[in-house]
Amino acid sequence: MVWGLLVLLGALLTGCQSPSGGVAEDGRLGEPASGTGRTSTVSPAPTRPSGYGAVFLAVGECSSFGTTSFSEVPCTGERAAARVVTRHDGTVRDGPRCPATTDFVLHISEQRPSSDEDGDGAVPQGYACMRNLQPPHPGDPGGGGGPRTIVGDCVYSSGDGQVRETACDGEGEREPEYKVTRAVPKRSGCPDSTALYVRLGGDRPVGCARPL
Repeated sequence: MVWGLLVLLGALLTGCQSPSGGVAEDGRLGEPASGTGRTSTVSPAPTRPSGYGAVFLAVGECSSFGTTSFSEVPCTGERAAARVVTRHDGTVRDGPRCPATTDFVLHISEQRPSSDEDGDGAVPQGYACMRNLQPPHPGDPGGGGGPRTIVGDCVYSSGDGQVRETACDGEGEREPEYKVTRAVPKRSGCPDSTALYVRLGGDRPVGCARPL
């Protein structure tokens, strides 16, 4: 699991968000000039590239490489490393679960700068479920990582009744000992070959694992 600590500068965002999440326009209709009967106008703000910069790390946008900090970058750029699959406000503990094949979760700290180029630039606390643009994909079944354990993943005993995920191909730091073959609502739904029950969460919270 990779945890990102987002570092934002006050001028990072180039757009302000409306309460519904849309982008507020900067251009305003001119008012008649006093005594002339003519209308003055304000030039519209430059158009931002679609899918980049309007809302920080919105679904479909990309983040840069990094282990301690990330920034939003164009997905076609050479710095792009991962794409946002889903994005939610709040914390991972209280919010919806990331998709099963998420590679890592990017935690977004709340930012409320006093001013920026276009408006308040507020970014609420949230998290983005990320998928690497290129392999490897640790969130895939048997990939040995990701924020969720899913059917097809392998685990090893780490002591005290706990298990940790590792790559099924044996190329991880630890050799796999069990493989999750099924997800069921209750332990009684596991096959007879089950040697270990793994907590998965969701509506099928029990993982049935067989020894390798």
